Amino acid sequence: MSRPTSTYRLQLTPDFGFAQVAEIAGYLRDLGVSHVYLSPILQSTPESRHGYDVTDHSRIRDEFGGATGFREMAQQLAAHDLGVVVDIVPNHMNTVNAQFWSVLKGGPASPYARWFDIDWADGTVALPVLGDDIEPVVDGDVLRYHEHAFPHPGHYRLVGWRDGPGYRRFFDVSSLIGLRVEDPAVLFATHEVIYWLLDEGLVDGLRVDHPDGLTDPRGYLERLRRRAGSAWTVVEKILIGPERLPDDWACDGTTGYDVLNRVNGLFVDPAGKEPLVRLFSERTGQPVDYRPVMAQAKREVLDLFFGSEVDRLARVTSCEPAAVRELLAAMPVYRAYIVPGEEPPPESVEIVELAAEACSPAVRPLVREVLYGSAEAIIRFQQTCGPVMAKGVEDTALYRWYPLACLNEVGGEPDVFGVSAEDFHEFCAGLRPYTMTTLSTHDTKRSEDVRARLSVLSELPDEWAAAVSEWSSALSFDPCLDYLAWQNLMAAWPISAERFADYLLKAAREAKTAISWINPDLSYERKLRDFAEAAVRLPVGAFTERIEPYAMSNSLGAKLVQLMMPGVPDVYQGNEITDFSLVDPDNRRPVSFPPKPVTAWDTAKALVTTQGLRLRRRLGGAGAYLPLPAEGRAAEHVIAFARGGEGSGELPRAVAVATRLPVRLAATGWGATTLTLPTGTWRDLLTGVRHTGRIPLAHLLGQYPVALLERNDL
Repeated sequence: MSRPTSTYRLQLTPDFGFAQVAEIAGYLRDLGVSHVYLSPILQSTPESRHGYDVTDHSRIRDEFGGATGFREMAQQLAAHDLGVVVDIVPNHMNTVNAQFWSVLKGGPASPYARWFDIDWADGTVALPVLGDDIEPVVDGDVLRYHEHAFPHPGHYRLVGWRDGPGYRRFFDVSSLIGLRVEDPAVLFATHEVIYWLLDEGLVDGLRVDHPDGLTDPRGYLERLRRRAGSAWTVVEKILIGPERLPDDWACDGTTGYDVLNRVNGLFVDPAGKEPLVRLFSERTGQPVDYRPVMAQAKREVLDLFFGSEVDRLARVTSCEPAAVRELLAAMPVYRAYIVPGEEPPPESVEIVELAAEACSPAVRPLVREVLYGSAEAIIRFQQTCGPVMAKGVEDTALYRWYPLACLNEVGGEPDVFGVSAEDFHEFCAGLRPYTMTTLSTHDTKRSEDVRARLSVLSELPDEWAAAVSEWSSALSFDPCLDYLAWQNLMAAWPISAERFADYLLKAAREAKTAISWINPDLSYERKLRDFAEAAVRLPVGAFTERIEPYAMSNSLGAKLVQLMMPGVPDVYQGNEITDFSLVDPDNRRPVSFPPKPVTAWDTAKALVTTQGLRLRRRLGGAGAYLPLPAEGRAAEHVIAFARGGEGSGELPRAVAVATRLPVRLAATGWGATTLTLPTGTWRDLLTGVRHTGRIPLAHLLGQYPVALLERNDL
């Protein structure tokens, strides 16, 4: 079973299934990837465009081609020397499934009651579906309510749709019910198909969705590793700031959001923070400090969405709901890992204790319970932290506080401007060698090229402020949304009024300052669409064109760094050329294969991507990473490193050079800036150039602001 040297993420849909994947095998092999990375493949609702709402774990999805189609696809990929990685969803499944129907009918006595994390009340489970004065209708053995159907009679009670359900769910999505994969029988039943695919060699690797929702992520990964053997496994773990993946997790790393945010930071000028924060605050009326905005957003979502989770946690800890909400809102990470029956790790204790310091004394009893109390208290608290972070930060605060929107990414900190080359090298030194790296995913708030354009604003804050002032004087709508609109319109240009309006509608609903998903306002939404239609007619594209050379430099530099740094680089579908997508579902639009370069930026990005992927395939997976320092007037504009081949020890095989902060660089030039290469091993790297380790950077850069060089004497 081979480990990937690189992956290519494909979003399967009823329109793009296994047969369509097989058709592009030759293209993907020529691109240079080693593995195709597929979105979830098990049976989900027939119309699902994402696959994270599994309805039947015993079947490969019919709409994609079923088991036969999967096998034929895998054989075609293998003929092109391509392996397969699949996305699995152990935390939850759709509530419309045969097992949950059995539970609703038979209650705790159902043979499937052990499958689901249910909070039984007098033998019934609450189902939040009621929303109007219409009464449910009995239809034979079925009780129907609008599109919902339930067994009649059953062990459930229907409650208002704004109420929480009587079961653990995925975030605030009541149609996705939590699974108890800590139970060996449930684990086997929900993973049986994945296991036989691994056993038959049809799948080489796994991407594990949302491990923080599980009762015991570490235990789950240990059991998965024992059964899956050497299969490459990465987890969708969101790490904040200095947080690192727990050392005792049996996996190869994360899905790469930690990498994404650091690579992104390399191309952000820290000097832009003060003027951009000031501009944002003046335009929106929001405070200049992000942290209070984040804290307030978390408190609000706790009140809006998580009443049932708070009440359940209060009950099992014998603490007041107010104390539960207070501590949950103060938690700075998605989960502090504590296993019942084990001494809490010092770092986990520190996280919870520091959070408690920002709270009232009323949380002290709760702190003891979530650190040292019952197994249920410890687990419930950890399982609730993640949803509060996701809804409060990703889906609220990041839509309220956005001085530079490229920093508002999953796991990102929007008040942290810039990552130095030194900090980046230190980060790389601590990476697991087979962790995934990425720049764009199906869940990113903006594609990598949208972020590349936005990063340029950190170097042109005054020019940007003047442009925003001009556009705002011609058109305004909502102070809490307008400045976000201008950033995304400029960075996604050209964009249709419909796509732009759909994005703004989602942004406004997520921000929850004027409307929300549960509190719509038709008048506001109509005016929003009018604003979008007028905005796309303004000359915003002139500014985009003005910064295009610098955005292209950022894009190529970020791509090269991501492809060549430690880890397994993933390319999200279509991002081998430019992609100017916004948040899902915009970034899940169909891709035409093969993507055809249209612009010079497309051509350059396709070249960098192809050369980088092919070189990584030649180098193998793990290999030495050697930072290469720059010296001279423009040294701060350079990020460079050498890579060794797998098993080559410290012997360098390739050098990657990306230029940073291109606007100011254009004014200063390279001057006498040099790059220090490992002495003695690179004498014949460049034809006709002999050196003892230090070389003018201008000699490495040609047509593009990046360089990728391979030893020519190996």
